[in-house]
Amino acid sequence: MTAQAEMDTFNQTPMATRPERPQEPPSADVPAISTSDLCVYFGEKQVLKRVSLDIGARAVTAIIGPSGCGKSTFLRALNRMHELVPTARIEGHIRLFGQDIYNRAVEPVIVRRRVGMVFQKSNPFPTMSISDNVTVGLRLNGVRSRSILRERMEQSLAMAALWEEVKDRLDAPAVSLSGGQQQRLCIARALAVQPEVLLMDEPASALDPLATAKIEDLILELKKDYTIVIVTHNMQQAARISDNTAFFYLGELIEYGSTPRIFTSPAKKQTEDYVTGRFG
Repeated sequence: MTAQAEMDTFNQTPMATRPERPQEPPSADVPAISTSDLCVYFGEKQVLKRVSLDIGARAVTAIIGPSGCGKSTFLRALNRMHELVPTARIEGHIRLFGQDIYNRAVEPVIVRRRVGMVFQKSNPFPTMSISDNVTVGLRLNGVRSRSILRERMEQSLAMAALWEEVKDRLDAPAVSLSGGQQQRLCIARALAVQPEVLLMDEPASALDPLATAKIEDLILELKKDYTIVIVTHNMQQAARISDNTAFFYLGELIEYGSTPRIFTSPAKKQTEDYVTGRFG
């Protein structure tokens, strides 16, 4: 399934059934996301092995590690995207502000609204305008008020640091934007449905240094209101923008802690070798 098709699956539950995004985390003692003994399988292959960690609210957590170590698999487990893959199987627990998101009483589409996703490759809907790309999720879920759609569209574009660049051409095709602008448009689209957590899978890997800097500045601004988990291969990027870093290797969580500690005095030799470029 393509990333665009995955986005389509997120927009199938009426907004009225979705709890409002809380203005504050339920408790300072409750992490935004908590995983315990998380295992992910695809058929007979185990990709994640008993991963347990707590992700703090309103902070940026970077997931690092070599290719094939389970970073993106972990990220997609956080909003039940693996249920779109017939061979996938999950064991263990993931809690979102204390609620087990894999409980049978919890609807997957609700989880995917509360935990938004921005993919590595920008995926604006090519036949839609800039403004329609932002509001498509709202309109598919019954929002008809033009004033509300307009307000949310402008607000989301402003939060994605894109409003000033596109406010005079909102009816232009989304694909007329540059690569970096398209990625920020996808972030605005994710923000429009008011998630609590934003997952980003290498959101700047295909962008030039200037566009990458804008995405990083945006992430630092968004963390004031959102919990952000980002997968990145760029060690400098992880050091610049994250508060905490988790190092994965061969499907296991090797080390997790504050980013300054992980990069300056890691507890595990594997972590030290990776962040210093000795392997990976």
